[in-house]
Amino acid sequence: MLMNVLHSPVVLAEPLAQAMAVGEQRLSMDAAILAKALDLLGDFAVNLAIAAIIFVLTLLAARWASGAARKILGRTRLVRRDPTVLAFMVQIVRVVVIIIGMIAVLQRLGVQTTSIIAVLGAASLAVGLALQGTLSNVAAGVMLLILRPYRVGESIDVGGASGTVQKLDLFTTQLTNANNHKIVIPNSKVLSDVIVNVTGQRTRRIEIKFTVGYGENLKDACAVLASVAKVNDRILKDPAPWTGVTALLDSAVQITLHAWVNNADWWQTQSDLMQAGKEALDEAGIEIPFPHQVEVPAKDAKFARVVMAPLQKDAAQDGLSGRGGE
Repeated sequence: MLMNVLHSPVVLAEPLAQAMAVGEQRLSMDAAILAKALDLLGDFAVNLAIAAIIFVLTLLAARWASGAARKILGRTRLVRRDPTVLAFMVQIVRVVVIIIGMIAVLQRLGVQTTSIIAVLGAASLAVGLALQGTLSNVAAGVMLLILRPYRVGESIDVGGASGTVQKLDLFTTQLTNANNHKIVIPNSKVLSDVIVNVTGQRTRRIEIKFTVGYGENLKDACAVLASVAKVNDRILKDPAPWTGVTALLDSAVQITLHAWVNNADWWQTQSDLMQAGKEALDEAGIEIPFPHQVEVPAKDAKFARVVMAPLQKDAAQDGLSGRGGE
């Protein structure tokens, strides 16, 4: 009788129903989680696509903004005559637009900008120490833009490197030397070193040093070199050319010629004056002496015998002549 009750359909149906209910509940929870995950994945894919579009638009906007800034700033008087300031400000506009676009991209991806700012603020010391050289270059670039010790197109000499300024950006100054070599100097090194702006002024002085012999007439030599400078059309009348004795060397007298020219005429005029001065001195019969060298031999026995032999012979002849006189 007990066995029939245990195996009855009513008794077995209740546990089975409970198990099925639990399974259905779990399936419904898994389906809800899966649906939610798919929704999140779909939202992330949409946000990622929109972020990519924003990034592309940011690059296009940065290019457009830099071009617009170049046109607008190029019309102003202060910037139009200084390509260095124009390039620097255009680059700043481009960087600002890119930074704004990157913030929009991060916001679209769900990153809170406030948290980014907090993280950057907490890590500012470490980043500042790690990027000390880079940040110093940026600060030096801003100071160079304000002070303007040189501009694009001018020839400068910085720390032994000389050339024509091609570009000044946030981090470096780019030069091109006479051999068309590209020279890149960090702005911090430029600002901390001595800057020689060769073409910073409109005019430039030529200095050529000639040498003449000690037996020559120095006034005539100076007059000859002065006449060479006066007949050159590139040399400025004010200040007038100057010649004079500037040094007494070991084997020659140094005469220096000074002449002022415009910056663009410096190289060629210097070469012309050097050639014309040499030819004029030759034509006037004024000697340009070669360097004199004195050989000092070592003090050895062989050299002493060679030097002393003529002296002994002369002494013997003097003795014989003395005896003959007696």
